[in-house]
Amino acid sequence: MTEDKLGFLNNYPDINAEPLWTVMEAMVPPIPSPKSIPHVWEYQKLRPALIESGKRIKAEEAERRVLMLINPTMKAPYTTDTLYAGLQLINPGEVAPAHRHCAFALRFIIEGERGFTAVEGEKITMERGDVILTPPWDWHDHGHEGEDVMIWLDGLDLPIFQNIPVNFAELYSEPRYPSAPAENSSLKFPWGPVQKALDSSGDSAYAHYTYVKPNGSPLSYIIGGEAERIGANSVSPEKRETCSKVFHVYDGTGYSEIIDAKGNKKILKWTKSDTFAVPAWSSITHHNETEQPAYFFIYNDKPLLDNLNLYRSQSKQ
Repeated sequence: MTEDKLGFLNNYPDINAEPLWTVMEAMVPPIPSPKSIPHVWEYQKLRPALIESGKRIKAEEAERRVLMLINPTMKAPYTTDTLYAGLQLINPGEVAPAHRHCAFALRFIIEGERGFTAVEGEKITMERGDVILTPPWDWHDHGHEGEDVMIWLDGLDLPIFQNIPVNFAELYSEPRYPSAPAENSSLKFPWGPVQKALDSSGDSAYAHYTYVKPNGSPLSYIIGGEAERIGANSVSPEKRETCSKVFHVYDGTGYSEIIDAKGNKKILKWTKSDTFAVPAWSSITHHNETEQPAYFFIYNDKPLLDNLNLYRSQSKQ
């Protein structure tokens, strides 16, 4: 629109108003338009930096010793437009002090033994492949009673609070919140039963699993969890969803073909322990050209979209 047609607004300098008609398509786009892009974080590049942080930064200094996985087109805390991811490290004998916050968190354990997270009095041991939940406003701390580093993937809904600014946090008065060992916590989801379900699906090429709590509900009101198996020498079905996703490669090597909402294609190559982000309304196809299956843990914002009646999907078989 020409300056001649907008010039009249110069006669009203103090109204704090702008014309919608000049930005209508941006405000109400014909297709979803996420700001994030597909991106992969290579674990073997990140791990040395994380290990060095453990040598230089004390747990009590950092509160949480984490390298945030930031989308290249955005700033912290955005891994996608709605999801945050970070890699957290704790050394033997350390305690990450107790606190609580409005944000929901999950942990996917990448490596280490005899670490624990204590959530609202439940001391939960960590093993590779575990998903451990931290519900909103639950006291929690992390510790390590083993002999080598513990590393896990943090998944939170922190980006939501950039536009809904109501995320309170509080430190506990002591480093540890009182807790006792919990052998069968409803907050812990071991990998073994997940892989068993994937492997017994009856489809050698592809299988999908949805994490649910004991009552059948998603992991939280905002974040949900999934797992996938891509069989040896197989390709996953192409699928597009309005939810964004963060993938963590539990095992395997391959690549994913991502086509964004505007039709731009990107190839993400991945291997064991890598993490990659896929924005909303992206078409996803995973390729495994090896003789061994590949496995993903995934978290998404589907529960949020379901609650707002904004979830859509398209599949191509």
